Amino acid sequence: MMSDEQARDVYAKAGLGHGVTMGEHPAVLVIDFSCGFTDPGCALGSDLTTEVEATKRLLDVARAKGLPVVYTTIGFEPSLKDGGLWMQKVPALGDLQMGGKWVDIDPRLEPREDETVIVKKGASGFFGTNLASVLVTQQVDSVILCGATTSGCIRATAIDLLQYGWPTMVPRECVGDRARAPHEANLFDIQAKYADVVSLDEAILYLEGVSGKVGAPA
Repeated sequence: MMSDEQARDVYAKAGLGHGVTMGEHPAVLVIDFSCGFTDPGCALGSDLTTEVEATKRLLDVARAKGLPVVYTTIGFEPSLKDGGLWMQKVPALGDLQMGGKWVDIDPRLEPREDETVIVKKGASGFFGTNLASVLVTQQVDSVILCGATTSGCIRATAIDLLQYGWPTMVPRECVGDRARAPHEANLFDIQAKYADVVSLDEAILYLEGVSGKVGAPA
């Protein structure tokens, strides 16, 4: 079995893992930090308290700079017919019904009325949604990606961010999963192919260095 160090060598020799150039007008995109994923009381959920608190730190910096904050949540109609094949693969998704508490953004993030919440029915934040339009109309040129789960919706969204042309940072403290092995494996792969996996402190330093919105609090 290949060790982690050997895997890093293989990827390095293949020329993977170079950095992307972030822009001057970033947004923070929070994927599926809804109560259904951050509360262990839901079948789909796990205790993501540490990751939610780290994301709140990041959001506080973004808000102070007047930068866009966008959330996604997964929600289905009571019939569950809008869940398609995913509902067959993961029946527990049926708990995420529109109007129910599991679809709400985790209140510990203190979501604001002027922060967009996009309802999705697939893994990527872009699939079947108007997320691209939301980012384009706010002149977003870079994204800091947070949320859950690392091996599912974070990975899928990171791939699409690359393909749509948004340079992306993923603060490792701000993403979570149900198990450590898929979390670590997917962070490794995201760093190699799709986005820059960084520390929370690095992401905050980047946000503090951009100009921000005119008239935002200092």
